[in-house]
Amino acid sequence: MNSYQSVIVEWNNAEGKSASSDEVQLIEGVQVYTRSFSRHEGTRLLMVRGSTGKQLLVWGDGSLYQELAGEESDHYKLCGLTHENRLVINRYFPYTVPRAFGKQVATIGLGDRLGLASPGHIRSVRGKNIRPILAQQSIRELNLTGRDYNQVLDAACYAALQEGYTEGFGADGDHLKEEKDIEMALALGFTMLTLDCSDKIDNDVEGLSATAVEERYLQLPQEVRSRYESTYLDTVFEAGAIQISFERQQLMSYALIYGEAIKMTIDIYNRYIRPLDREMDFELSIDETKTPTDPAAHWFVAYELEQAGLDLYSVAPRFCGEFQKGIDYIGDVEQFEKELEVHSAIADHFGYKLSIHSGSDKFSVFPIIANHTKGRFHVKTAGTNWLEAMRTIAEVHPSLYRRMHQYAMEHYPEALAYYHVTTDFDAITPLSEVSDGELAEYMNEDNARQLIHITYGLLLQAKDGEGNSLFRDELMDTLQKHEREYDQALIRHIGRHLELLGK
Repeated sequence: MNSYQSVIVEWNNAEGKSASSDEVQLIEGVQVYTRSFSRHEGTRLLMVRGSTGKQLLVWGDGSLYQELAGEESDHYKLCGLTHENRLVINRYFPYTVPRAFGKQVATIGLGDRLGLASPGHIRSVRGKNIRPILAQQSIRELNLTGRDYNQVLDAACYAALQEGYTEGFGADGDHLKEEKDIEMALALGFTMLTLDCSDKIDNDVEGLSATAVEERYLQLPQEVRSRYESTYLDTVFEAGAIQISFERQQLMSYALIYGEAIKMTIDIYNRYIRPLDREMDFELSIDETKTPTDPAAHWFVAYELEQAGLDLYSVAPRFCGEFQKGIDYIGDVEQFEKELEVHSAIADHFGYKLSIHSGSDKFSVFPIIANHTKGRFHVKTAGTNWLEAMRTIAEVHPSLYRRMHQYAMEHYPEALAYYHVTTDFDAITPLSEVSDGELAEYMNEDNARQLIHITYGLLLQAKDGEGNSLFRDELMDTLQKHEREYDQALIRHIGRHLELLGK
């Protein structure tokens, strides 16, 4: 009897019930993910990890057994975690398929850059009054990590199976701009779409004189200008206790700044979202601007889209202060609260959720967000799970961390083309002054956090002179061997997010 047969015998004797409360058991040298146990008619399934990595151990009979592709032995199959097998699993176990959540539940985007974080993310949110968007990646992130949307979905779906997570998860085509990418995400079954219309937002208007703004505004068609003016001027709009009105100069600026972005949003929604025969969470991102979205601008965009019949899931304004990657909020917290109260009232009036982008690690404002949104929000995180991966590497493989840190210090100027940060790289403590036991502390210091955060693509793509990976293979192998440590790091870190968000 081999190890896998021993697993089957023990599981059959227990009639499919775990002999332990542990989420992972070791049986004859095989790691068994106990929550993954699933049945369909005569087929039984477990996710296991042996010498060749994670696989599905399947035994019994029936259509599920027949459809899963794998290596068949004596009355069982070992099936790889392939894309094709994921599609089979989706058909038989609906909880492994991403879903839309609508506007009445809090959600948190947990973009998994390496494809290894979703089990820890699930354990972080399990039993809490919030739902995870496990598959969340932008095209930029895909390019920097060398992954594609199928791989992103595969990792999330298999994580739900591994953890036996039946409460639902979403999949977000994040910050999509191009129609081909929107079409791809929808075709693959993504359940949330974040439209990034930043290329259509005219940031230059803010720097124009009043005369120049009017000259450009007067170039708009007469019927467009007439509609704007009859709609917004000499009118007081109310959102709860908030009143909003428009001066002509202000209205002209909004029309020029957001007019083309609004057209694009309406066009994308009507062509791709409205015809869908399934639920879709449609988010609009207007946060990629040079200046914060003031309340009247927020109202202007929301009202225009409502009049066009769009049903928005969430809107991401550009808040005051700085929402930089991987560190806490930078700015006047009191002013942020004043403005967030207004933005929340506007979102409530139009019936969508407020979305907070670059939301990871914004601990000082999380309680404010929870309070003013009444716990109904969408918060996007992404790179923070990469930072926890690097913290884990620092703890379990110091020499690898040192090599990666040094490479990041030498190459960070290349990463600044992708990210806006105010990092003081000269303030980062030299590696030579830090012991192995202190390496993980780099992830507690803002400058070092941002160094590692913005260089993830460079580190993952780095190769030696012969084309071999400098870090990626060793990084992935280490994190897989230290899966428990990585999961625990995520549970602690994301758990802190959820606690301060009131979940």
